[in-house]
Amino acid sequence: MLNDKVDFCRQIIIRAGELVMQGFGQVRAVQMKGRQDYLTEFDGRCETFLRQAISEAYPNDGFFGEEGGGSDAATLWVVDPIDGTANFARNIPHFCIAIAYVENGRAEFGAIYNPVLRELHFAQRGHGATLNEQPIHISDVTAAEAATVELGWSSRIEKHDYLGVMNGLLEFGFNVRRAGSGALGLAYVADGRNEAYVERHMNSWDCMAGLLMVEEAGGRVCSFEGREKILRGGPVLACVPDLAEPISDIMGIPLAASREETR
Repeated sequence: MLNDKVDFCRQIIIRAGELVMQGFGQVRAVQMKGRQDYLTEFDGRCETFLRQAISEAYPNDGFFGEEGGGSDAATLWVVDPIDGTANFARNIPHFCIAIAYVENGRAEFGAIYNPVLRELHFAQRGHGATLNEQPIHISDVTAAEAATVELGWSSRIEKHDYLGVMNGLLEFGFNVRRAGSGALGLAYVADGRNEAYVERHMNSWDCMAGLLMVEEAGGRVCSFEGREKILRGGPVLACVPDLAEPISDIMGIPLAASREETR
């Protein structure tokens, strides 16, 4: 059954990407859900498409999406129809669709798809991580002076906090960047384009797929399991192992036990 869901997820996220691309590069109406929090009609259209498709294929599973919400369930699809909506609305090709399949509060597989670049990151617990079906692995950079950290921000966190941790990362020697899609930021740690992604607060639909990818690609992550995190979100840290401790200390975000520690 799980393998059937894996195949279904791969197929449905590509179809969702085709839908979203109908609106990319066009002039469109944009609403604001909050400060620097964009919404377009394609966010809603994509989520409706995914909600209906998943419900028809797996009527006993729950669904939790950014735009329409939902509720926790033992088997749950957690979906962000467009992560990086501000980029999408400005015709910047750095956005994605993110889907995580969760059983009993833990992600079992996840997909992140950039339909402009046609890049599909995928991970299944215990089976590694891939980009367009080719295995990926975290960066081999071990020195802060050669490492890039993507630092996410949202209006849920006070500006002085964001500036404080950015200063700490810069003082330690890291390059700090922000590209506007947390899900892609995590995927880029998994495939070695960045050494870390950190954010004080992320919603589950933004990060559950990506955290699993980083872990499956050989990285260290924070814990993000259970009903509370799924429904309310929490802090996120994902990075290469050699830089995990200093980044954890600067951010004040504890690391989950490594796979070696849990064996």
